Amino acid sequence: MKRSWNPSLWIGLIFAILGFFSYIFFVQFPITRDFPWANFLLFAIAAIFLGIGLKRAFGKPEAYRGKIFGSIFALLSLCVLAFFSFIVFYELRQLPESKGAPRVGETAPDFALPNQDGESLRLADLIAAPGPNGKPGAVLLIFYRGFW
Repeated sequence: MKRSWNPSLWIGLIFAILGFFSYIFFVQFPITRDFPWANFLLFAIAAIFLGIGLKRAFGKPEAYRGKIFGSIFALLSLCVLAFFSFIVFYELRQLPESKGAPRVGETAPDFALPNQDGESLRLADLIAAPGPNGKPGAVLLIFYRGFW
Protein backbone atom coordinates (compact mmCIF):
# COMPACT_ATOMS: atom_id res chain seq x y z
CA MET A 1 0.00 0.00 0.00
CA LYS A 2 1.36 3.38 -1.01
CA ARG A 3 1.48 5.98 1.75
CA SER A 4 -0.27 9.28 1.01
CA TRP A 5 0.92 12.77 1.78
CA ASN A 6 0.00 14.38 5.06
CA PRO A 7 -1.09 17.94 4.12
CA SER A 8 -2.00 18.83 7.72
CA LEU A 9 1.70 19.08 8.57
CA TRP A 10 2.37 21.56 5.77
CA ILE A 11 -0.75 23.59 6.58
CA GLY A 12 0.29 23.73 10.24
CA LEU A 13 3.76 25.00 9.35
CA ILE A 14 2.29 27.63 7.01
CA PHE A 15 -0.06 28.88 9.75
CA ALA A 16 2.84 29.09 12.23
CA ILE A 17 4.90 31.16 9.80
CA LEU A 18 1.84 33.27 8.97
CA GLY A 19 1.27 33.83 12.70
CA PHE A 20 4.80 35.20 13.01
CA PHE A 21 4.89 37.46 9.95
CA SER A 22 1.30 38.72 10.18
CA TYR A 23 2.28 40.83 13.20
CA ILE A 24 3.67 43.32 10.69
CA PHE A 25 0.07 43.82 9.51
CA PHE A 26 -1.68 43.52 12.88
CA VAL A 27 0.62 46.04 14.59
CA GLN A 28 -1.30 48.79 12.76
CA PHE A 29 -4.36 48.27 14.95
CA PRO A 30 -4.26 48.95 18.71
CA ILE A 31 -6.57 46.02 19.50
CA THR A 32 -4.07 43.55 18.02
CA ARG A 33 -0.89 45.51 18.77
CA ASP A 34 -1.32 45.73 22.54
CA PHE A 35 -1.99 42.01 22.87
CA PRO A 36 -1.38 39.96 19.71
CA TRP A 37 -4.41 37.68 20.08
CA ALA A 38 -4.84 37.32 16.31
CA ASN A 39 -1.30 36.02 15.99
CA PHE A 40 -1.82 33.56 18.83
CA LEU A 41 -5.03 32.43 17.14
CA LEU A 42 -3.00 31.63 14.02
CA PHE A 43 -0.47 29.76 16.18
CA ALA A 44 -3.33 27.80 17.78
CA ILE A 45 -4.67 26.85 14.33
CA ALA A 46 -1.13 25.76 13.41
CA ALA A 47 -0.96 23.60 16.54
CA ILE A 48 -4.28 21.96 15.68
CA PHE A 49 -3.16 21.10 12.14
CA LEU A 50 0.24 19.90 13.34
CA GLY A 51 -1.43 17.77 16.02
CA ILE A 52 -3.74 16.20 13.45
CA GLY A 53 -0.81 15.60 11.10
CA LEU A 54 1.36 14.06 13.80
CA LYS A 55 -1.48 11.85 14.98
CA ARG A 56 -1.94 10.59 11.43
CA ALA A 57 1.81 10.10 10.88
CA PHE A 58 2.44 8.20 14.12
CA GLY A 59 -0.99 6.58 14.44
CA LYS A 60 -1.23 5.21 10.91
CA PRO A 61 2.33 5.09 9.55
CA GLU A 62 1.34 2.58 6.91
CA ALA A 63 -1.19 5.05 5.44
CA TYR A 64 0.44 8.48 5.96
CA ARG A 65 3.91 9.92 5.59
CA GLY A 66 5.40 12.49 7.89
CA LYS A 67 7.01 11.03 10.99
CA ILE A 68 10.28 12.84 10.41
CA PHE A 69 8.94 15.96 8.67
CA GLY A 70 6.06 16.20 11.14
CA SER A 71 8.41 16.17 14.11
CA ILE A 72 10.67 18.75 12.47
CA PHE A 73 7.73 20.99 11.52
CA ALA A 74 6.28 20.79 15.03
CA LEU A 75 9.64 21.66 16.59
CA LEU A 76 10.19 24.48 14.10
CA SER A 77 6.71 25.88 14.78
CA LEU A 78 7.32 25.73 18.51
CA CYS A 79 10.59 27.64 18.05
CA VAL A 80 8.81 30.26 15.93
CA LEU A 81 6.15 30.66 18.64
CA ALA A 82 8.80 30.96 21.36
CA PHE A 83 10.76 33.55 19.36
CA PHE A 84 7.57 35.53 18.62
CA SER A 85 6.58 35.50 22.29
CA PHE A 86 10.08 36.61 23.32
CA ILE A 87 10.04 39.51 20.86
CA VAL A 88 6.50 40.68 21.69
CA PHE A 89 6.42 40.17 25.45
CA TYR A 90 10.01 40.92 26.38
CA GLU A 91 12.07 42.68 23.74
CA LEU A 92 9.45 45.26 22.70
CA ARG A 93 8.85 46.15 26.36
CA GLN A 94 12.51 47.13 26.90
CA LEU A 95 12.07 50.70 25.68
CA PRO A 96 13.24 53.19 28.27
CA GLU A 97 10.65 55.00 30.36
CA SER A 98 9.75 58.47 29.12
CA LYS A 99 10.28 60.50 32.27
CA GLY A 100 9.98 63.96 30.72
CA ALA A 101 6.89 63.40 28.60
CA PRO A 102 3.61 64.93 29.79
CA ARG A 103 0.89 62.55 30.89
CA VAL A 104 -2.60 62.39 29.39
CA GLY A 105 -4.56 65.54 30.28
CA GLU A 106 -1.46 67.38 31.51
CA THR A 107 -0.54 70.71 29.91
CA ALA A 108 2.41 70.39 27.58
CA PRO A 109 5.34 72.79 27.99
CA ASP A 110 5.47 75.58 25.45
CA PHE A 111 7.63 74.92 22.40
CA ALA A 112 8.25 76.38 18.96
CA LEU A 113 8.61 74.48 15.71
CA PRO A 114 8.81 75.57 12.07
CA ASN A 115 5.66 75.15 9.97
CA GLN A 116 5.55 74.12 6.30
CA ASP A 117 6.60 77.66 5.24
CA GLY A 118 9.59 77.72 7.60
CA GLU A 119 7.98 80.23 10.00
CA SER A 120 8.29 79.59 13.72
CA LEU A 121 5.03 78.52 15.36
CA ARG A 122 4.56 78.30 19.13
CA LEU A 123 2.18 76.01 20.99
CA ALA A 124 0.87 78.95 23.03
CA ASP A 125 -0.06 80.78 19.81
CA LEU A 126 -2.05 77.78 18.57
CA ILE A 127 -3.96 77.48 21.84
CA ALA A 128 -4.67 81.24 22.02
CA ALA A 129 -5.91 81.51 18.43
CA PRO A 130 -9.71 81.32 18.16
CA GLY A 131 -11.11 78.20 16.55
CA PRO A 132 -13.84 78.11 13.88
CA ASN A 133 -16.57 78.42 16.53
CA GLY A 134 -14.97 81.48 18.16
CA LYS A 135 -13.75 79.60 21.24
CA PRO A 136 -10.04 79.34 22.05
CA GLY A 137 -8.24 76.75 19.96
CA ALA A 138 -7.22 73.32 21.12
CA VAL A 139 -4.22 71.29 20.12
CA LEU A 140 -3.88 67.54 20.01
CA LEU A 141 -0.32 66.33 20.50
CA ILE A 142 0.58 62.81 19.51
CA PHE A 143 3.83 61.36 20.76
CA TYR A 144 5.50 58.44 19.05
CA ARG A 145 7.87 56.71 21.41
CA GLY A 146 11.04 55.52 19.91
CA PHE A 147 14.51 54.49 20.86
CA TRP A 148 16.69 56.91 18.91
